[in-house]
Amino acid sequence: MQGEAVISQSVDPSVTFEMAGVSFLREGRALLTGLDLCVPERRVGIVGRNGSGKTTLARVLSGLVVPDRGSVRVCGVDVAEDRKAAIRTVGILFQNPDHQIIFPTVEEELGFGLLQAGASKPEAARQVAGILAHFDKSHWAKAATHQLSQGQKQLVCLMAIIAMAPKVVILDEPFSGLDIPTRAQLTRYFDRINAALIHISHDPEALRGYERVIWLEDGRIRQDGAATPVLAEFTKHMTDLGGHDDISDLAG
Repeated sequence: MQGEAVISQSVDPSVTFEMAGVSFLREGRALLTGLDLCVPERRVGIVGRNGSGKTTLARVLSGLVVPDRGSVRVCGVDVAEDRKAAIRTVGILFQNPDHQIIFPTVEEELGFGLLQAGASKPEAARQVAGILAHFDKSHWAKAATHQLSQGQKQLVCLMAIIAMAPKVVILDEPFSGLDIPTRAQLTRYFDRINAALIHISHDPEALRGYERVIWLEDGRIRQDGAATPVLAEFTKHMTDLGGHDDISDLAG
């Protein structure tokens, strides 16, 4: 599918995201190179090794960084040009929830974005209560965020994102550092998200069952298509690489 991806000149808000000729450099190094994608699917996985450009892609899609070349639209919104619309359209969950949580209680954390978006205190409180109830966590309202486990903090960050009702949620390695039961529990919560989901991971198991998977390598699309064949090829390639001892090699 890589060679077939063509960006339409018309804006289609039903398309999850579109990229045309997207490149991004940092300190002279190309982190993304010439990405062309049109993605209508609502459950999309992005896979690749560490350093392949996955997190850079997440930041470009969310509008946190602007590509040096090319254009990016998420649900019809140019996320680089229209930051206010981008914030309403895209939510992003990072690897480390401690970098996202800033308030002492769960209800304050969930309510912050709503208040910033213009909701009154009573309306924000009502919406926070609704989000907590939706995730069966009403008893968390007064809980101290610093006392939560890592998995619980990730769920708080997710609920804070969902409270803003984005059309697209980006998960950037959300299982980093979590044990298997917590990963399974968070996966069930991801299934409750009523938004398009872009899940970025180096772990193919996390992306089983997705509609489409895009494999990044050195900032380029190596493979793009249905999840099963792409993940099978990715897993085989990673296994083959594991047979080599490139850890021993030192950069000159």
